[in-house]
Amino acid sequence: MDSAGGPSVAGLLLAAGAGRRFGRPKALVVAGGEPLLVRALRALTGGGCAPVRVVLGARAEEVAALLPDPGLAVVAPDWATGMGASLRAGLTALSELDPAPDAALVHLVDLPGVPAAVVARLAALAAPDAVARAGYSGRPGHPVLLGRRWWPEVADSARGDRGAREWLAGRADLRLVECADLGTGADVDTPDDLSP
Repeated sequence: MDSAGGPSVAGLLLAAGAGRRFGRPKALVVAGGEPLLVRALRALTGGGCAPVRVVLGARAEEVAALLPDPGLAVVAPDWATGMGASLRAGLTALSELDPAPDAALVHLVDLPGVPAAVVARLAALAAPDAVARAGYSGRPGHPVLLGRRWWPEVADSARGDRGAREWLAGRADLRLVECADLGTGADVDTPDDLSP
């Protein structure tokens, strides 16, 4: 439980990728005057997630230098195998906390159009058995809320660049939470995606 007596929700920011199409790790890309990592971290904390962990991989030391607290960093040694490795590393780190949070809100570093308000809307659904994700005009997106009950299953199924996609696809209990009124959910894959 959090200090207000409700379920606790941790923020899990996946920021390990090399950003091959972008030319550098997207965590280091500056948009609107700040690195994408800083913007995504602010969305998680501003949306009520605590604690927060940031999974690093490519150029980990350089990315870690942007964190307000080095204790937030979780390095995924096998990050180059894909997002699944980052998700496994992050969920493992959260499960080792004492007490473990009731749920994890999984966010991606390359989503500058996801503000704290989207995070807060999802975080309000936190529970040990929660399965929810943000939707934008009916299209599934991020962040994704995973109750603690499901972390071992999700970690076991997370392979390659799919993360939790296949696990989520088979869920009858997945709740799609419409957030197009709050943000775009659009990702940044190339420098052109940052053009106004």
